Amino acid sequence: MQSISRTLLAAACAGAIAAPAAAAEAPRHHDAQRYTITVMTSLGGTNSRANSLDDLGIVGGYSKVTGNAVRHATIWSLRAPQAPIDLSSLGGAAFNSSVAWPVKNNVGLISGISETGAVNPLGETWSCGFFFATSGNVCYGFVTSAFDPQHRLFALKPLPGGINSYATGTNDWGTTVGWAENGVHDTTCASDSDQVLQFRPVTWSLGQERPRRQLPLIAGDTSGAATAINDRNQIVGISGTCDQAVGRKTATHAVLWENGHATDLGSLGGTAWNTPTAINEAGDIVGFAGTDPADADGNFTHAFLKRRNHAMQDLGVLPGDISSTATAINLVGQVVGYSNDAAFNTRAVVWQNGMPVDLGSLAPDFDGTLVLANDVNDFGVIAGRGLDASGAIIAFVATPVR
Repeated sequence: MQSISRTLLAAACAGAIAAPAAAAEAPRHHDAQRYTITVMTSLGGTNSRANSLDDLGIVGGYSKVTGNAVRHATIWSLRAPQAPIDLSSLGGAAFNSSVAWPVKNNVGLISGISETGAVNPLGETWSCGFFFATSGNVCYGFVTSAFDPQHRLFALKPLPGGINSYATGTNDWGTTVGWAENGVHDTTCASDSDQVLQFRPVTWSLGQERPRRQLPLIAGDTSGAATAINDRNQIVGISGTCDQAVGRKTATHAVLWENGHATDLGSLGGTAWNTPTAINEAGDIVGFAGTDPADADGNFTHAFLKRRNHAMQDLGVLPGDISSTATAINLVGQVVGYSNDAAFNTRAVVWQNGMPVDLGSLAPDFDGTLVLANDVNDFGVIAGRGLDASGAIIAFVATPVR
């Protein structure tokens, strides 16, 4: 019954926003030899980014508004890339918001993060500060529907006693994952951060503002975060200490939560920055991981692929680079992400036959630079961030051509 209901819901959504014409057949990843680039129109500013792309052709990310003072969570349709939809924020037009991770569902649900306008009484910048330089405002996760004509953001609030929360992804059943503060003042929080409260990996159910459940941590850990979920309710994330919710020692362990249990996914040799970013319906997991225990700043992380009953696989870096990140994996196992050199110059990457390939080299007709590949849908279409010929930071979609 659930499978029938989900199929009907997806079919109804597909009628509202059509998938691209190229999505008639999912390509095998080794067929995607060349790409055409579509630039998504901004909200008036000169900085946009596409972080999420589903099989319906809904693109999620952010765009700065005219004047570049703030960025707003934004959605586009591949059928209408020149018609961005401004989701504003939970605090109104003067505050920041973003769809910051691959959301990964095919029923039009969009999740992200937003400032509320309220000042954090503990002075924490929280993890939103790493994404839009918040000045210390309270930050909540949110969920909305691309098919809501008013595009209302539903706030996903923290655990009792907590101040901040963060939403990363939502599956077809309406379960959203992320992390939320509780009321515990943790004296072991990293001394070089302003974090005061513990935070835990959590799930929210559709229509419920408080977390439905906390996910267990690896024994001995105090804080953690959930980063992605599939339709089998397999969840990935991190477990560690009260540090940065997007890495460092909070990511002591890369974790898979399944049937109520936390499983350590292993590492590439490092003791921090072990961070899954996505999980597909087959249970294949990608992300980035530390390679050197002495690398406290995460300068030498490598992209990884973790398949069930196999060790974490190092996906390597582009020639001349020192670090890489895998951001997404689709149903057929195509992996995308980015690679960077010692000066932190990044290039968008698609892994083909297990090897990283510069996405820009596969899109020779684009007069610009592709710097990040952030998501890939089941048709091999990639969403990311680039620079156009004028130097403006753009959101792009790369569509494979035969």
